[in-house]
Amino acid sequence: MTRLSININKIATLRNARGGNMPDVTKAAMDCEAFGAEGITVHPRPDERHIRYSDVYAIRPLIKTEFNIEGNPIPKFIDLVCEVKPDQVTLVPDAEDAITSNAGWDTIKHKDFLTEVCKEFKSKGIRTSIFIDAKPAMAEGAAIVGCDRVELYTADYAENFPKDPEAAIKDFLATAKRVRECGLGLNAGHDLNLQNLNYFIRTIPWTDEVSIGHAVICDALYMGLESTIKAYLKATKI
Repeated sequence: MTRLSININKIATLRNARGGNMPDVTKAAMDCEAFGAEGITVHPRPDERHIRYSDVYAIRPLIKTEFNIEGNPIPKFIDLVCEVKPDQVTLVPDAEDAITSNAGWDTIKHKDFLTEVCKEFKSKGIRTSIFIDAKPAMAEGAAIVGCDRVELYTADYAENFPKDPEAAIKDFLATAKRVRECGLGLNAGHDLNLQNLNYFIRTIPWTDEVSIGHAVICDALYMGLESTIKAYLKATKI
């Protein structure tokens, strides 16, 4: 069974655009769970342009399912994660000025750094996932540094899916197989939506978790948040 984690960053973006506390990010996190989400993901960035560090502290005690914090493991982020102790941390190599995540880690080039970071988080009992591109060598490198899972960066899959689903998923399937052979868990995320999600899950049914935010909020504008989450939950079923 593939778990659905809802990334609530875009809800925080809407709040921050106006100031005040509308919409309420902590209530949104609880509502997503109440509507069936099997996890909540947040991605605090250094400039706090959407999720703020204070949001992470506020949300943590409210989450009953799984709490996943993703981000670039700069010192401030590492301190936050070690203090909050989420169920999972996802390491993403974002530049500080990145609009959104746009690449996975080179787990070979950054072997020493990632090994150190994984060791730190795992010593706190936090499951550690590394964001990677769809390249089997990156999965092998992730296994060497000592993480528990990888998250496949699925932007290329989503972009190419409308033209040729089978071709779009080819590299992802090959990488997912290598991930499994390396004994790692498998997550996926970025630009997954109601059009391409089910095909991904049916082709790679050992996917442990998908993290989806932007598409969920876009669909919720028309369908409502509860109906949207239920539609995504249905799409994760084979």
